[in-house]
Amino acid sequence: MYNKVIMAGNLTRDIELRYLPSGSAVGKTAIATSYKYKSATGEQKDEVCFLDLTFFGRSAEIANQYLRKGSKVLVEGRLIFEQWTAQDGTSRNRHSLRVETMKMLDSKNDSQSYGGYNSDHQPSSSSQQPEANHNYQSPGAMNNSIPEIDIDEDEIPF
Repeated sequence: MYNKVIMAGNLTRDIELRYLPSGSAVGKTAIATSYKYKSATGEQKDEVCFLDLTFFGRSAEIANQYLRKGSKVLVEGRLIFEQWTAQDGTSRNRHSLRVETMKMLDSKNDSQSYGGYNSDHQPSSSSQQPEANHNYQSPGAMNNSIPEIDIDEDEIPF
């Protein structure tokens, strides 16, 4: 089965960072995205979606350090269905996103963030500004050119 979600939006609250007994960090927040469209009557509508986010490990600490309420972020991960019993005894549930990768979309001047972070890589501790070999990318520095591929016309199957 395949479970992958990609969302871009604004954080609705600051990261709530906690540590498990094992010492691993867990960060929780939420993201808001919006979709604008015109209804059948021509009225401009705005559809908003809110989704809880959970960061683990070093990515939780990075998110807590650089992201704040209102920060623009692109997150990618797995959709999780959480179930629990509330203090009043009622059964509760919700969907949340377990974040695997994130990219900070605010400019450096807006939020003092430095690009993106992939939870598979560790950032440099020697400098506040990440280096290129740590999988950080500033949004404006992404190269959108398509590499040229040398293919003989006889190799094309159509």
